[in-house]
Amino acid sequence: MKKLVLVCAFVIGISAVNLAQGGGRRTPKEQTDQLKEKVTGVTDDQTTKITAIYTEAGKKRDSLMTAANGDRSAMMAGYMKLTPAINAKIKAVLTEAQGKEFQKWADERAAAMKARMQGN
Repeated sequence: MKKLVLVCAFVIGISAVNLAQGGGRRTPKEQTDQLKEKVTGVTDDQTTKITAIYTEAGKKRDSLMTAANGDRSAMMAGYMKLTPAINAKIKAVLTEAQGKEFQKWADERAAAMKARMQGN
């Protein structure tokens, strides 16, 4: 019984550390929900279309990871080419004002990612 409790505590501890470090990829719904927090007035119709875009992007990201075969730099290069296309599709779904809010948020995320990549 003690071993079972220890194993459960270990698994919970590892899961907590993983989540605290931002581990795991967000689902398309979670990505859309986050976008809705940052961009005002997103409608249900827009939400459906954006979720579909994120779902498609996830499949492309998975294929990039497979094609890169563990080569992180190759995967990141492919991902950096994919991101502008995803953002363009999302902006096409949004109104002009929403598109500006989205672009500002996307620029902030890109700057944060660049800082993380440089080790800052």
